[in-house]
Amino acid sequence: MEDNYSKAYKEVIEILNFVPKESVDKIPQTMIDTFKAKMDQNYDFKVDINKSFEEQELLEETKAILANIFRDYWSTPYQKERIEAKEKYDRQKSEEEKNKKYNPNDLFKKKNENTDVEKTSNLPIEVKKERFYEKIINFFKKIFYIG
Repeated sequence: MEDNYSKAYKEVIEILNFVPKESVDKIPQTMIDTFKAKMDQNYDFKVDINKSFEEQELLEETKAILANIFRDYWSTPYQKERIEAKEKYDRQKSEEEKNKKYNPNDLFKKKNENTDVEKTSNLPIEVKKERFYEKIINFFKKIFYIG
């Protein structure tokens, strides 16, 4: 599996070079140092200044890191509240979908419906051996309709 986070850190550092210094200063220096320490030095990424931010070809990890930086350090309280509400809503929707798909109450329901027939057909059959004289007595009971 390819390590995209080291490449994403490189992309974040390159993008931060184009962000105003006042905004970069809001990010903890330890975080920036971590990005620099863990970024892929051999990965070649350049910001195309002729394209808008949305048109840049960024890794999904880069977008996630920048979204977290925006939420935690650059957003207004109102924006932060809206972002957190949206994230909460998305998590709830995801959990509801998982519950529908993997409902513990219904998870084995279909399997049990299919195996009920198999259970009854796989039950051991009690074989009762009749003795010779019991067979004769039962034969005469059948002939004379005795119960």
